[in-house]
Amino acid sequence: MTGHEPDRALLPPGSDAGSRTTVFGCAALGGLYRPSSREEAHAALGAAWELGFRRFDTAPHYGVGLSEEYLGEFLRGRPRDSFTLSTKVGRLLVDDPTVADGTDGFFGAPARRRVTDYSADGVRRALEESLERLGLDRVDVVLVHDPEDHLDAAVREAAPALARLRDQGVVTGYGVGTNYAHVAERFVRETDADHVLVAGRYSLLDRRAERGLLQACAERGVQVLAGGVLNSGLLADPRPGAPFDYAPAPERLLDAARRMAAACRARGLSLRAAALQFPTRHPAVGAVVTGAGRADEVRDTVDQLRAAVPDDLWAELDTLVPDQDLLP
Repeated sequence: MTGHEPDRALLPPGSDAGSRTTVFGCAALGGLYRPSSREEAHAALGAAWELGFRRFDTAPHYGVGLSEEYLGEFLRGRPRDSFTLSTKVGRLLVDDPTVADGTDGFFGAPARRRVTDYSADGVRRALEESLERLGLDRVDVVLVHDPEDHLDAAVREAAPALARLRDQGVVTGYGVGTNYAHVAERFVRETDADHVLVAGRYSLLDRRAERGLLQACAERGVQVLAGGVLNSGLLADPRPGAPFDYAPAPERLLDAARRMAAACRARGLSLRAAALQFPTRHPAVGAVVTGAGRADEVRDTVDQLRAAVPDDLWAELDTLVPDQDLLP
């Protein structure tokens, strides 16, 4: 099975080279790790828009709807054909005053709980509710979110439901968003998805997506969106205690990240610059999903994306990649 013109789904008219390789990920707008106010979220989005971002990715999971609400408020005043937007399905949101702040890592979010639902009806309902929170009449791409514990339902129910919506013209494309390369690969091989968002599995340190996923996507014309390219922060600042995959990094990974950082410094670059740019060197990767939540972070991200990384540095970084069989 092949994808259905995946580039058209996420490339708005007039996009410049930067927006074609970068998607503004909106998890931080939902209060990931720390609260995000409406003013702070809008300032970050305003900086992103000014710097040329026209591709946005959100999800009900991000701040139990708060990310969608902030993003929708910002985008509603802009022509609908000037940007593209993806959101996700697989979780329905229910008001619940007993939910503690900080649940699932999101702070300052509404008192709602997530209800897992990968059925065809759940998918349609989730999309309808996302459109209500966004205040928009459509999204471009819908991704099945974190289906690893419900993969059969995702493949047999959610995917066909989204394929029908695509074929009816309700959405432009659909796919899967996951932290697991093998989950994404099964989704690609057993559905006619257009897109894969794989988080953390194709980075300077973690290249497990190379083992099968990227080849499968290339064969089927599925566009890969690479998220989590800083590996939870280890590739932003490889200090003792730095996280990898949301837990303290093992010493061997910390050592590898430090060696990579030293190689970058020797050429006057930051490790962040190499980490943000690395995934798009593979022909199957259509874009990197960034995760800045403040205006200053957005500007720094763009600075890192604009830095020139020499070929000899890429070659040296390849020699420092840790044994993939030993990754946690």
